[in-house]
Amino acid sequence: KAFDERKTGVKGLVDAGAEKLPSIFVRPHEDLSNEFDTCGEDLAIPVIDLTHVRQTNSQDKEIIRRVIWASKTWGFFQVVNHGIPLEVLDKVIEGVRLFHEQDVEVKKEYYSRDPSKQVW
Repeated sequence: KAFDERKTGVKGLVDAGAEKLPSIFVRPHEDLSNEFDTCGEDLAIPVIDLTHVRQTNSQDKEIIRRVIWASKTWGFFQVVNHGIPLEVLDKVIEGVRLFHEQDVEVKKEYYSRDPSKQVW
């Protein structure tokens, strides 16, 4: 509750010198997947390759299937061959960095853990 009331996010915790991970960021042991050996050498982030997107309907369906699988199984994935120029990606990263360097009061206006809330 206090985390949400401060509206400073994880960076606010770091800036405040937090030394312990708040319980809201720790998943209960019974919720964790037993499907993966987290020490395994073959453990790899799922990669979604968009090289063949929109070439055939079956390839699009396979890409969608992989996105759904990666999202449900891992919660994230890496996208390659998306066609976004490196310069654009660099500008996005710089924008995110600049946002997080702003004063806490500015960032509080945008803070929400409601996934349906749009901030743009």
